[in-house]
Amino acid sequence: MNTKPLKKNISSYIIQTHEEEIKRIAMELHEGVGQSLYSLFTGMQLIEKEIEQPAMKSYAGDMNQLLEKTIQEIRLLAVELHPPTLTTLGLISAMKSYIKLYTSTYGIEVEIENLGVESKISDRESITLFRVCQEALVNIARYADTMKASILFKWKKSRLLIMIKDSGKGFEVETAMNKSSGLAAMSERMHLIGGKCFIFSKIDEGTSIEISLPLY
Repeated sequence: MNTKPLKKNISSYIIQTHEEEIKRIAMELHEGVGQSLYSLFTGMQLIEKEIEQPAMKSYAGDMNQLLEKTIQEIRLLAVELHPPTLTTLGLISAMKSYIKLYTSTYGIEVEIENLGVESKISDRESITLFRVCQEALVNIARYADTMKASILFKWKKSRLLIMIKDSGKGFEVETAMNKSSGLAAMSERMHLIGGKCFIFSKIDEGTSIEISLPLY
């Protein structure tokens, strides 16, 4: 009996369910918790203006700064979980938003280049490509020991190619694939949407990840 299609369907269902839950949490953080905190922040600003006692006014000011910082952190977390622009403005816009957050978090400059005209792809394909790119960039931050990376999107008539490169310390691909569930998950995610993911790396020569997705 061939169990591969059944296994593929189960894996796809688990990943899709997981992504829907992440999207729900991200929206709750952005629209629910974030909005409630913003209401508290504006209320505290009004209270601070009415306070005359210097010590209490200073305390209220500190509370306002803490609330403002917390609101920013919640917004950044929501974008990292599931950028709202992914559905409305597309993959390139979402990646640009994520890279801004990535650079501010890890201090790594990422050069992004987009060649060709962005094609309409399904929500499932968009979130899969976003997750694979996100995983690749996070791996660079954790293991590559470099401050620069690049990502190229090349839209062709029948195929989207994405190349993510860094000039970091590199690794043994086969050994890393056996140890890292993240690298294996990148290939598995692309396989589930009919795409491919190739990882090339050499010690002291950096890493290149090539992703391709057929376009119809």
